[in-house]
Amino acid sequence: MTAPSAQTDRFVLDRMPPRDQWPAFRYDLPELRFPDQVNIASRLLDEAVENKGWADRPLLRSPQLTLTYAETRERVDRIAGYLINELKLEPGNRVLLRGGNSIGMALSWLAIVKAGLVAVATMPLLRAAELVQVIDKGQPAAAICDARLLSELELAREKRPGMVRHVVHFGSPDDPQDLGALAARQPPLFRACPTAADDIALLAFTSGTTGMPKAVVHTHRDVLAACECWPRHVLKAAPDDVVTGSPPLAFTFGLGGLLVFPMWAGASVYYPDAPYNPETMVRQMREHGVTTCYTAPTFYRQMAPHAKAIGIPTLRHCVSAGEALPDATRQLWKEATGIEMLDGIGATEMFHIFISSAGAEVKRGAIGKVVPGYQAKVVDDEGREVPRGTIGKLAVIGPTGCRYMEDQRQAKYVHEGWNHPGDAFLQDEEDYFHYQARDDDMIITAGYNVGGPEVEDCLLAHPAVAECGVVGKPDEERGMIIKAVVVLKAGQTGDPAMVKALQDHVKSHIAPYKYPREIEFVTVLPRTETGKLQRFRLRQHTP
Repeated sequence: MTAPSAQTDRFVLDRMPPRDQWPAFRYDLPELRFPDQVNIASRLLDEAVENKGWADRPLLRSPQLTLTYAETRERVDRIAGYLINELKLEPGNRVLLRGGNSIGMALSWLAIVKAGLVAVATMPLLRAAELVQVIDKGQPAAAICDARLLSELELAREKRPGMVRHVVHFGSPDDPQDLGALAARQPPLFRACPTAADDIALLAFTSGTTGMPKAVVHTHRDVLAACECWPRHVLKAAPDDVVTGSPPLAFTFGLGGLLVFPMWAGASVYYPDAPYNPETMVRQMREHGVTTCYTAPTFYRQMAPHAKAIGIPTLRHCVSAGEALPDATRQLWKEATGIEMLDGIGATEMFHIFISSAGAEVKRGAIGKVVPGYQAKVVDDEGREVPRGTIGKLAVIGPTGCRYMEDQRQAKYVHEGWNHPGDAFLQDEEDYFHYQARDDDMIITAGYNVGGPEVEDCLLAHPAVAECGVVGKPDEERGMIIKAVVVLKAGQTGDPAMVKALQDHVKSHIAPYKYPREIEFVTVLPRTETGKLQRFRLRQHTP
């Protein structure tokens, strides 16, 4: 860090991994060379109003309210003023954020980072026991919470008395203790904390597909670097875009796609009221002229019949990430809308997407090519690059990278400067990357390597299947057998005839040794709040 830190509370800075466990950072593109002193909120909001002529453009939208860039800045500045002037927080203090996707959540996140504080956003469905884990790890000085979600937070505070000194709520405009009312008393302008580019902006807790979550540290430089890579070179975000989607702002996929990337482009974001379903989401996208949608493959699959029936004429970009995109879902969506879905793989540890392709660059069956600003390769267990067409482990390097706060798993994620997200891939002769599985989800059966997502993709093409998950089950004879856990569409029966029909379908479409020797029918699959399939939970039920 060449600029001095503005964060007088060094709690996170002092709990970073040892330097020899850090990834290498590459800033090869001219747009990745930031000043040593920079603040995300100032860069994205103050400059939009003062230098880019976007003051009167809409930024944050909901069914009840639309705020321009200038109006957003005023509200952010008043909240930042309240945090510093009234709560007496100091730069570097952590602030726990609890809420779904809403204007109030977005304003609060921007105010926290503008004030030089550290945002610790949490998923709205977390319960008290899970919030206690976050509180123990991040030791927040304050919390900003949606009024509807206060009860679990208060239960967590009772278990950790004195650790979260201040709690304020938003979303209850008639309450004089609502954050909006309290902040309205503050001046309309707040001078952004002069954070160093490498000061901490957020702690992002991983979404829990493999059990205990980890706290990932991201700096102001990291978030701005992410804005200059995938949104610029692949998505090609534009000021006229209207963006919506389902990933939570507490998840870096949502924070990027549904807040900071649209701000970088001068675009606007529409936050639908929860709860919504696939049909209401499609109707709202049509009504509000949405051009860009972010969600997980499962939700695209559920929206497809409604999109076909209702139509979304303004829609141009459909971004899928968070879990593997089955080709069956890609083709279903394309048939319904005419739009080639934009797939990508990212990681909380890397902040956002680092492999992706759009439009004419899309290659069927591949996620895409490495995003400008990053480098990627497929390696063996010793970190040596494997020949093209060979399955191995993905390794990535670029302007963002993994730094866990006080976590021994750092040494597993970073090797010799390269980030290892834990995915099995192969790279073809045309530089496209093909996802196989999480590297601990590869199924080795009778000497064959089988990626569960490939079998899932095949099963999803069967007209009786709504959702499915595929895992390996220990077997004395074969080492593992392939097991499929299937949710059938309404009106279908999970009987022996259906088992045989699905097995025969797989055998006739991909290599016969990849067929599931065991099929279990369930009514729902275990997923994280971000929509990722929790295969580790499927494996727990396959003794």
